Amino acid sequence: MIDPFTSTVRGMTEPNPVFAALREGGPVVVADAPAGGPVWIVTDEDLAKEVLSDPRIVKDPAMAPLDWDPFKAGLEPTAAQRPSLTTMDGPAHTALRRAQAPLLTGKRIREQQDRIEELARDLLSSYSGVVDLMADFTTRYPLTVLLDMMAIPRENVDRAVDGCRQMFAGDQFGAIQALMDVAATARDGGIAAELRDRMPPDTPEEEVRYHLFGLIFASQVTTDTALGFVIARTLGTSDGDPVEETLRQNPPAPFSLWRFTAEPIDLAGMHLPERAPILVDIGGLGLTFGAGPHFCVGAQLAQAELRGVETVLRRDFPSARLAVPYEELQQIVLGGIGGSRLKELPVVLR
Repeated sequence: MIDPFTSTVRGMTEPNPVFAALREGGPVVVADAPAGGPVWIVTDEDLAKEVLSDPRIVKDPAMAPLDWDPFKAGLEPTAAQRPSLTTMDGPAHTALRRAQAPLLTGKRIREQQDRIEELARDLLSSYSGVVDLMADFTTRYPLTVLLDMMAIPRENVDRAVDGCRQMFAGDQFGAIQALMDVAATARDGGIAAELRDRMPPDTPEEEVRYHLFGLIFASQVTTDTALGFVIARTLGTSDGDPVEETLRQNPPAPFSLWRFTAEPIDLAGMHLPERAPILVDIGGLGLTFGAGPHFCVGAQLAQAELRGVETVLRRDFPSARLAVPYEELQQIVLGGIGGSRLKELPVVLR
């Protein structure tokens, strides 16, 4: 049986055989889920778009298999525990998306492009000698950009970096609280204050801060993994466009977040019971940022940040180079929805 959940280390140019095997397995492939039982993985593009828009297939972790350990499965709190854009469904999700999506439209992000590049240049200019950009920059840069847009004082970036690292270390509760505390420092004039104004007036402050936490963490975790590959391609190879090739070959998330059937359904000739877990092979299908009602609201920002780093490296650091051969770089394939991330990225910027 195909196992897409095992963590491995591969070379930069070494293909991952798991995804080819999945696509050869048919439009829906059954695998063993880490938390137990089967998971149905959709690999067909047309079927994927149907699944991502089907109201019978929901995001709320409350519909996960009853015997799943939420921590082992890597689930978010349920929509009842912590309402969020990634766990709500139906009209409630639509209303929240209506409040959040205008914060990160393509027009607004284009207006921020010069500022995004300025922040990238400032951060890169602070490094000297041989620097591993995976050790700090890929985490710090997307946080610096979003906190700047949220009108959160720059001195809080370190706290946000620490909060994200807590999440990666498995301290979900501590990370959420740390990033909510950072969100609480937002001043007027940024998208954090705008989100507060766009929410219903009776929305509890705790809930608003959790939505802001979601923006902060989501903006970091997806861009972080892709940044290393974009930088490596910018400095190490002339094959293709670094951003487009990264989103195609090393997407931030190879699979959709967990989805669950709210009722028994048939999918490509297979019968799925209620609470059946489903993943969609969005990376292999060119649906990097999803599709349907849960299309990533931060897609424009993520692409602007990736393009901004490429632009700054070519324009402001013309002597920048990899400190090791491109082919010797290694990627950690996290398995499951975690994607892959360069193990190290040693670079000489000047």
